[in-house]
Amino acid sequence: MRHISVPNPQVEQALGLIREHDLLAPSMHVFPTEDGKSRLIPLDFGAPLSLPDGLADFDIVEHEGKPDERVDSDWWTHLSGLLGEETVERHGEAWPSSHEFFGDMMIVRLDEEVAGYSQQIASAKLQSHPHIRLVLSDRGVLGELRIRDLTPIGARRENEIILENIPEDITSTQVMVRESGRSILCDPTRAYFSTKLQSERLETLNLAKELRSLLGRPLRVCDPFCGVGPALATLLGEPNLVGEALASDLNPDAVEMLLDNLRRWDHRDYPNAPLPLSRIHPDRLVGVADATTLPSHPLTSGNWDLLLVNLPHRTIELLPTLIPLLDTQSPSLVRGRVIVAESEIDAANTAIQSSLPNRLEGTPEPELRIKRDYSSTLRLCSFEAWIATTSEGE
Repeated sequence: MRHISVPNPQVEQALGLIREHDLLAPSMHVFPTEDGKSRLIPLDFGAPLSLPDGLADFDIVEHEGKPDERVDSDWWTHLSGLLGEETVERHGEAWPSSHEFFGDMMIVRLDEEVAGYSQQIASAKLQSHPHIRLVLSDRGVLGELRIRDLTPIGARRENEIILENIPEDITSTQVMVRESGRSILCDPTRAYFSTKLQSERLETLNLAKELRSLLGRPLRVCDPFCGVGPALATLLGEPNLVGEALASDLNPDAVEMLLDNLRRWDHRDYPNAPLPLSRIHPDRLVGVADATTLPSHPLTSGNWDLLLVNLPHRTIELLPTLIPLLDTQSPSLVRGRVIVAESEIDAANTAIQSSLPNRLEGTPEPELRIKRDYSSTLRLCSFEAWIATTSEGE
C-alpha cells in the first residue's frame, strides 16, 4: 500500500495534516524506515494521488502495510469472549486470518472447519471494526463471469448487531469504494474487483506515464476486461494521460455500473442501461463485448497504445488473440495479471514471451512477478511487456 515518507522531526506535523484531511489508513501502523531517519505513514486507499499542500513535498513509497496488532487482538478478544478460549485455540489456523473491505462491508472466507461459527465470527468482526455495516461470507466464484457467491452473516443497524433474520434494507451489497481519490460504484455480488490490488493499479499508472513520455502524447487505452472500471479510475485521474479509451466487459451488470462511474469521472452523459460496445463519445468506446471478437473489428483492431489484460485465469490463453489490438506503428505496452502455480512460473514466462511481438529495445523481457497468494498453491502475478514498432521488429 502507499505510505508517505516523513523525516522524524516532521512526523507529528504531517500526522496532524493527514488526520485533518482523513487520509490515514485505519488499523495500520506508522513505522520507521530501514535507516531509522524517517517514518512511513500508511495512506488510506481512498487518498487522492495528489496530496494537499503541506504533504505534497514528501515522498510516496509502496510498502507492505503493517496491521495494527491491537485491532487483531480486539477481534480475537471478542471471539474468545463469545466462544471461550478453549474453542478458539482448538481450531487454531482455521479461523479467518484476513478479510477484504468493500466500502462499509467486509468479506471473509470461512474454512469448513469453522463455518458453523459464522455468527460468532461476524459478531467479533463487527465489534472490532465499528465502521462496518455488513459482513459477508465468500463461498467462491460462480459461472463464466466469476461472480462472487456472498452470503450475509452479520450486520449492524446503528448500535445493534444483527446475526439472524437480517433485514433486507441493510443487506444491500452495492457500495461506493474510494480509491486514489475516486469513488467507484460496485457490487461484488454482480461484478467483483479486488480492493487489495490498488498498488497494482498504481504501478500500471506509473508505467502508463512512462509510455506517455515515450510517445509524447495522451494514450489510447484498451481495457477489454474492465469490469466496473477500477483500472480506468486510476488512469483517468491523471491529467492528460488518457486520450481515447475502450472499456468493455462480457458482464452487462459490470457495464451498467461502469457507465455510472464514467458519468462521474468524465463529467459527461452516458447511457443508464448496458449496451453493446458503442462509440458513446468521439474518444470513448464503451459497452458489452466479448474481448476475443475485438481484434477482428475495424473500430478496435490495431488502434491502441496500452492494452490491459486482467482476466488472470485466462490471460496466457487469450494473449495471442488480443495482441492485434495494439498499434504497431509506435511503441506500445501490455500490462497483465496471471494466476499460476509457483512451480509453473518459468513455463508461464516462456508462454507469454512466445505470444508477444518483439520487445522494445532496451526494455526487459516480460516476466511474472508474484504479488500475492491466491491459494495455498497458486500465486497472483503481474507482468508488463514493452512492444517495438513493426519496423523495429523486422
